[in-house]
Amino acid sequence: MTEFKEVTSPFCGIGTDDLTVQVDNLSVTVTENGCSMNSPAFELGITDTSPRVGGKEVDLDTAYHKAAELLSQTSQPVIGGCATDVNGMRALLSLADQSGAVVDHQGFNSARYNILTMQESGWINTTLAELKNRCDVLLVVGTDIEATYPRFYELFVWCQEAMFLEQSSDREIIILGKHPQGKTVISPTGKHPHVLDCSDAALPEVLSILRALLKNRPVKSTEVGGISLPELQLVADKLKQANYGVATWSAAALEHQHADLTVQTICELVKDLNHDTRFAGLPLGGRQGDQTAHQVSGWTTGYPARVRFSSGFPEYDPYLYDTEFMLDNGEADLLLWVQSLDTESAQPPTLVPTIVIGRSGMQFQKEPDVFIPVGVPGIDHSGHAYRLDSVVAIRLKQLRDSGLPSTADVLSAIQLAL
Repeated sequence: MTEFKEVTSPFCGIGTDDLTVQVDNLSVTVTENGCSMNSPAFELGITDTSPRVGGKEVDLDTAYHKAAELLSQTSQPVIGGCATDVNGMRALLSLADQSGAVVDHQGFNSARYNILTMQESGWINTTLAELKNRCDVLLVVGTDIEATYPRFYELFVWCQEAMFLEQSSDREIIILGKHPQGKTVISPTGKHPHVLDCSDAALPEVLSILRALLKNRPVKSTEVGGISLPELQLVADKLKQANYGVATWSAAALEHQHADLTVQTICELVKDLNHDTRFAGLPLGGRQGDQTAHQVSGWTTGYPARVRFSSGFPEYDPYLYDTEFMLDNGEADLLLWVQSLDTESAQPPTLVPTIVIGRSGMQFQKEPDVFIPVGVPGIDHSGHAYRLDSVVAIRLKQLRDSGLPSTADVLSAIQLAL
């Protein structure tokens, strides 16, 4: 048995880097600082060790050549999932370039709310380090943070030391929208957040009225979205009085009509607040390798991870190059699904030939034509991944020798076989 300390997680999005992990042969156990997100992901066992073609076990070389054969027979392949590390994404884009494929990260439809806002009107954003060291007022919009990022408050809000705050427990937490289900949002001294409960559908209207109050514009309504105007005015005053405020949201949690407007209004509210104080946004993401995919695609192609290479150069369209849309409309004739982090996120059902490069143990409604199990970055091989604030490429350690190839190795071998 080998013990590893200060292990970094590729699963949680916030780059948790203080895990203690014990490895006994192929068995992995998180013994310290685990959470409901990281521990199950690290401890998932290995069940598949050999590739399969047509449901029958084959060697790697046979699987590579069969995948290359299928790719060579297509006119418009789609590479979906894209849940991998930096090297895996680099190899994925190289293969897409050679095969003329569409590249589409599985979480793009949610990330699109953020990406379009950034492209169309810009935003003022901050980092996890700035949140930890400076933020005195945190506005959480439409998101139950603890449900998706179990240690967020522990590591970045109620931290023991903050460079520019005397006591981190003095921070003011304001929650607009979903009422938190957990207890970590409560400060160590017992201070509860100020919650303004409203439906997701009411968020655009509530945020618009909040902006009006910040600008001292007249508002005739006495309530909006079930929130009284005096209560909303109190929040507006607290935001203006912040020394360094942060507004945070998760695009994936805003699955309602006009979610794009919600994100844009948050970002415009942040701009308004900067006339009187320092305020910044912090979009939450980093799950399923989304920030890694967008970062690598960005500095490789100039676009986030929804691009097409069939014209001989990268073309970006945030709507047309949707994996499921293209499969449902008969625009794609092959699906290559890449998912090295999760066994639950299998490829969408389709009748076209399918190649899956995925984590061992992945379950399928329909067996793919080719399945190649790969190692997990941060467990089976070393690598790098971007955390949710996009400014830090976290280093991932190898914890065991499973014999499984990395996603980058598999994709490069398929490209070589083309």
